[in-house]
Amino acid sequence: MVRVPVNELEAGVKIAVNVYTDKGNLLFQKGRILLPKDLEILQAFMIDEVEIQGEAGDSDKKGTEPDGKESASPGTDAARSGPNRRERSFMEEYDQMVALIKTGFPSVLAMEIPIFQWRAQLEKLIDQIQGYRILGFTPRMPDKHDYMYHHAVLCALTSYMLARWLDVPQKNWIQVALAGLLHDLGKVKISPMVLHKPTPLNAEEKVEMNNHTTYGYQILKNATALQEGVLLAALQHHERIDGSGYPLASTGEKLHLYSKIVAVADIFHAMTLDSGYRGATSPYLVLEQLEKDSFGKLDPAIVRTLIKQTTQLSLGTRVKLSNRKTGEIVYADAHQPTRPMVSINGEIVNLMQDRKLFIMEVL
Repeated sequence: MVRVPVNELEAGVKIAVNVYTDKGNLLFQKGRILLPKDLEILQAFMIDEVEIQGEAGDSDKKGTEPDGKESASPGTDAARSGPNRRERSFMEEYDQMVALIKTGFPSVLAMEIPIFQWRAQLEKLIDQIQGYRILGFTPRMPDKHDYMYHHAVLCALTSYMLARWLDVPQKNWIQVALAGLLHDLGKVKISPMVLHKPTPLNAEEKVEMNNHTTYGYQILKNATALQEGVLLAALQHHERIDGSGYPLASTGEKLHLYSKIVAVADIFHAMTLDSGYRGATSPYLVLEQLEKDSFGKLDPAIVRTLIKQTTQLSLGTRVKLSNRKTGEIVYADAHQPTRPMVSINGEIVNLMQDRKLFIMEVL
């Protein structure tokens, strides 16, 4: 090992000892091979020197294959040229799921709910869930009236992921996903004039819209193969821990776990999905809003889990900032994961310091 000043480092050397910020947060792990952008990050954090393996010019170079060509990594143009096979498979099953419920939801008032058919397709979609990025997936939605169906499928997927991350027993994961899929089913009884109104609802229309929670519960009572938590998620997903929600103003201890999971997924996707009358909001800003609402309204453990799990996977992700500039996430502080450091054309932008900027879009 040899200790080398940062201003003398070259890309391609391997770190021998973990590098920490002055606040004690891990910046780079032992064994990391430094990229050119990593040298900028070290300087941005005012790291004076690091310990590396061998001499500074040794060949422990990144991504060199036997033929001498550099292999593609997640941050390269080759890796970002388009959706990979896993993502394409996911999108195919996703489109099938949306099409299935688009034809099925309007029929639930006149015929038996086809739960087993919906569950079978949902399981096929979940089999491809590795192609789903919560912060980065934007569905194809040429008809904004299809918002309810896309919202249902996205809530199913995110609720499923939350169930896994929260250590819900595996046998219940699909039931949590069904809770997300079916939570807004009661909206099939809402007048289309209210459901698709492009302007804010008046007081009478709000009362009608709020009835979708009880309508959903009543519809699902007639379905088979659903746990009670699925029915309660339809009824309670607009309830809040402090009792400020509806329809029953229930407080935290009366809310089912599935309801609290779906409530978080519902808000996240309602704000990040373009509904036609309200444009999509940055997923990072939505996470920040969810964190604020976790004090008294939402389950803080569920919100923290969503933030932690979605942001810790973001290193190397291409993003567009609110100033329209694009760059790549290079570091995320564990205490402020929604405000990472972004490299833009060799310049490091620290969103923890520049509070006026935020990530507008995940590319």
